[in-house]
Amino acid sequence: MNSHTIALTFDLDDTLWPIWPTIARAEVRLHEWLSAHAPATAGRYEPAALRQLRDEVAATHPEWAHDLGTMRRESIRLGLSRAGDDPSLAEPAFEVFFEARQQVVFFEDARAALERLAARYPLFAVTNGNSDLERVGLASLFQGSVSAHGVGIAKPDARIFHLACQQLQCEPRQVLHVGDDLRLDVAGALDAGLQAVWLHRGEGPEGGLPVLSAPYRRFGDLLQLADALGC
Repeated sequence: MNSHTIALTFDLDDTLWPIWPTIARAEVRLHEWLSAHAPATAGRYEPAALRQLRDEVAATHPEWAHDLGTMRRESIRLGLSRAGDDPSLAEPAFEVFFEARQQVVFFEDARAALERLAARYPLFAVTNGNSDLERVGLASLFQGSVSAHGVGIAKPDARIFHLACQQLQCEPRQVLHVGDDLRLDVAGALDAGLQAVWLHRGEGPEGGLPVLSAPYRRFGDLLQLADALGC
């Protein structure tokens, strides 16, 4: 954070909302849909087992690591096939999951802070996930987004940060990236030449910190960040 800052980029999952409660709700909704349309699959795979299928596909296809949607869709297809249901149901089943996955519950500070920040800075999303700014209700506050599944590059690769800077028409040093993950967000942004903020809400271990290439700031919530930036 310095006087050169003219734009902010944001991670989404676990920065603006907790992701695993969101995924858990979406998996329950998916299981409800499967119970109605693919009962053999629903009987064989409870929601927790659906996540295990997704992890199995992730381990089998590391080339899909940047595309969480493909991994989830193909895990549904795998479950349908193993249970003897029609694998073509994977497409509508995934749409049910994906729609539920967009029904996020924001951290208490997130929306108010984003509104304050957006009044002063262009905001841009840089995510490895597959949240949709329009569907989650943030499109009016963000200039746009770049996602790993959309460009085939995932954080902490410097290129995804540089793509965001290009769309913002800013030099990397002029952009402040905000995220919850020290390796993917903070180290990735710093290595790409951006400024960085670690949003650490006091949850999870702090051990095993990566070696960072430049200083960064740490805040416990986004309202603290807005205050620090004079917003």
